[in-house]
Amino acid sequence: MTTRAHKGRGAVSKPAGRFEKRGVELDAEAAFEYAQQAPQTQLRAMPANRIISTNSSPDVPFDQSINPYQGCEHGCVYCYARPTHSYLDLSPGLDFETKIFYKPNSAALLLEEWTKRNYECKPITIGANTDPYQPADKNLEITRQLLEVFLEHRHPVNIITKSNLISRDIDLLGRLAELDLCSVAISLPTMNDDLKRVMEPRVPAAKARLKAMTLLSSSGVPVSSLLAPLIPAINDNEIESILEAVASAGARQAQYIFLRLPHELLDIFTAWLETHFPDRKERVLSLMRQASGGRAYDARFGVRQTGRGAYADMLASRFRAASRKLGLESGPYQHALDCRQFIRPGQQQMDLGF
Repeated sequence: MTTRAHKGRGAVSKPAGRFEKRGVELDAEAAFEYAQQAPQTQLRAMPANRIISTNSSPDVPFDQSINPYQGCEHGCVYCYARPTHSYLDLSPGLDFETKIFYKPNSAALLLEEWTKRNYECKPITIGANTDPYQPADKNLEITRQLLEVFLEHRHPVNIITKSNLISRDIDLLGRLAELDLCSVAISLPTMNDDLKRVMEPRVPAAKARLKAMTLLSSSGVPVSSLLAPLIPAINDNEIESILEAVASAGARQAQYIFLRLPHELLDIFTAWLETHFPDRKERVLSLMRQASGGRAYDARFGVRQTGRGAYADMLASRFRAASRKLGLESGPYQHALDCRQFIRPGQQQMDLGF
């Protein structure tokens, strides 16, 4: 597998997806020339048939979610959503962060879902897989269109992001928060700008995310922080400093998620380690195995988010101690929201008693 680091990209490889039936093999010279090319972002419309996804995972704090985008230009090398690009017969490596699909009919589909008689109002999370505030949304504004619909119909919504672009929508979020209809979780896995540049290259700097947290909090929006992911021997030394920073920025609650390496992600992450941290590659992978029962990844519910064993227990202990000291709440990173205000599309007058 040819590897090369490109400025502004996280993955250093382009492995085939696990469902690809026929691969393309290049000779050594062609493979080298291909690897030198800086991959450009391609943005494509992908009208969806439905917009709400459901899950019943016991360790995920929501059962309804929306992802306006498939693929993510942020380029986080650790992203557990990378393997989803395999379903498009694309690489979970560089393709995931350069071939981005957006769903232009997201808001219309959401309204359609809400008109169904059997629809039950439960909080919906935006950004469970890919970031709803990735660079493309600056112009497309799909996430803002969704928030306008949530506000109009008084439907509760939670948002997960690692971008300060969320500040653009502070007017909508503030009004939703006044009605107890929204919360925001901002991911911040490192305060080290040098590490951020190679680990999550197109994500705003920690300083910008902290500023967004302060703005949201001062506007009455409940804010949580996610230290996600926690990576052995890479950012595990930052637990206390990150928690101190997010507490100062107004976060009410904090949680961490241990690095997950499903499917092709193990090879993508290993190639990244070899390129950027060859001196500690074996140490990182060894600690991963220690926290996963001897495997690179333990996918079982109740274990995959935190790991297990002595090393994982030590991380959990440090996180709890620092959180208590700073007054940060523990538990799910999404706040309880009010589902009683929901106004079903087309039935406003009936719902309001007219």
